[in-house]
Formats: sequence, structure tokens, C-alpha cells
Amino acid sequence: MSGDGFAGRLEVLEPGPMTTVQDGGRPGRGALGVGLSGAADRGALAAANRLVGNDERAAALETTLGGLAVRARRAAIVAVTGPVTAVGVDGAPAGSHCRIPLRAGQVLSVDAPPRGLRNYLAVRGGVAEVHGADGAAHRPELGSLATDVLSGLGPPVLRAGDVLVTGPAAAPLPAADLIPPDDVSAHTAPVRLPVVWGPRDDWFTADARRLLVTRAWTVTPDTDRVGARLHGPDGLRRARDGEPPSEPMVTGALQVPSDGLPVLFLADHPVTGGYPVIAVVRRAALDAAAQLRPGDRVVFRAAG
Repeated sequence: MSGDGFAGRLEVLEPGPMTTVQDGGRPGRGALGVGLSGAADRGALAAANRLVGNDERAAALETTLGGLAVRARRAAIVAVTGPVTAVGVDGAPAGSHCRIPLRAGQVLSVDAPPRGLRNYLAVRGGVAEVHGADGAAHRPELGSLATDVLSGLGPPVLRAGDVLVTGPAAAPLPAADLIPPDDVSAHTAPVRLPVVWGPRDDWFTADARRLLVTRAWTVTPDTDRVGARLHGPDGLRRARDGEPPSEPMVTGALQVPSDGLPVLFLADHPVTGGYPVIAVVRRAALDAAAQLRPGDRVVFRAAG
């Protein structure tokens, strides 16, 4: 069953702790005060979309600690990627990291992964619109349907009764209907993330720079798509007083407030910030950073 010819729709029955619509985001809008946003784990989004023949940046669902259940109102083809997790169709195991055909009326569920934080549910044709349970219709804004929890752009966090309308299929289904699951070593403790120093590492003492890359930091419950707050017995001491002028921020920046405890900026981070950034996580490690969950331990290593 290809699902072609259907305006495949999914109805949200249970949204879980936090499920949002995410895609490739809104690049190049920083001058307007709009951040990139989009999928926190871009590799997992791309993999799910490839399985169902979508563009890698197409809009899909990003779950946080599972709990998602959707009903197919029409025939659809879906895939779930990210950390390995239990996926079911009408209560029967369906597997993750594979293509799953759904008949009209079938219910697909995504459980919380044993490790990691976020999974991605792609549907063939991509999510084109969200029709809210309250009657509101949400369409792309500034070229994206991504929910940005900081700016408020995009549809709200999904609720029971919301309906997802898909677009037309972009390409034939690929020959492969299964991909290798994510490397679980990225989601075991401690998670090792490479960083490059700066741009404001000179605001910190030599002992603070050493401490950043020699101790394990713990992800606190005060963590969301904006950033992951990290805890340790000692904060990072500064070498100077005051705060630097506000300057642009990037995903992966380790910003250090006055308490000395770093905040790792994630997908919905602010476009500017006034606390000094001691280091930035390398781009290749951002997907692993996006899978950090409260209680995980993180070790940073200087990569340049």
C-alpha cells in the first residue's frame, strides 16, 4: 500500500508530555529577531523523512519522552526515528527505524525511549497544516511550520484532537524500508560532547576553563527546547566583573550566567544573549546534545 492519492491525515489522540511539529526551521531570519528553531535532532528528522520519501527538511512530529498516540484518518505511511523505542500499531509491535503503513482507523503509538529524549514521526507527504482542536488552522510562517517555543511562532504544542494534514508525496518511496537505528552510545552516560573555546572564554579563569572540560556536568529538570541547564558542585568563576554587551547566539553555545552554571543552548535558543559564552559544542555533536535528558551526565572535551 503506497498511500499515494490520499491526503493522509493523522488525529492526535494522546500528545504525550510534549509533542511539537518540527522541520528544517527558519534559517537566515536572525536580523528579524527570529531564531532557526526546527528539529532539535536534525539527523533523526532527516532519517525519518528519507524513509517515507519526503524532503529531509519536511515537517514531522518531535516527541519528548514519548507518550504519543495518533489515529490515521486516511491511509498513510509513517516512520519513527531517534533513539530506539517501542512503536505500536493497534497495540501490536511495529518497530522503529522502519517504514510503517497505516490503514484508515489504525492507531500508532510511540513510547518513551529507554535512553535519549526525542523521537521523530514522519508521515509521507510531510505535515502541511495543523488543524487545532479549537478550530484554528496553522500553516507555515516565514517558510516553516516549526513550533518555536521561545518566540511563539508555529502551531502550539500539540493537544488531543488536533489533526495533521499532509501534503502531496514529494518523491517515490526509496528502495530501503529500514535504516540502522541511532548509535545508542550517544545516549549513555556520560555523554561526551566536543567543544571549541570562545568567543568569551577570556572572561573566565584558567581554573574555570579546566573545570569545564575535566568534570562531569548533570542535566537538570529545568531543560527544554531552549536549552539544557547543567549542574555541578562548583560554578565557573569569571576573570572579570560585569557582563559583556548582548551578542548573537548559536545552537550549542555554552552560556554562563552569574551563578557560574552553564546553559547549553538548543534549537529554540534566543538570537542574542548578554552572558558570556565560554565554548560552543561542535556542529557534528548537536544531535547528541539534543537527546540529553534530565539526570544525564555530560563531559565536554576541547576539540580546538
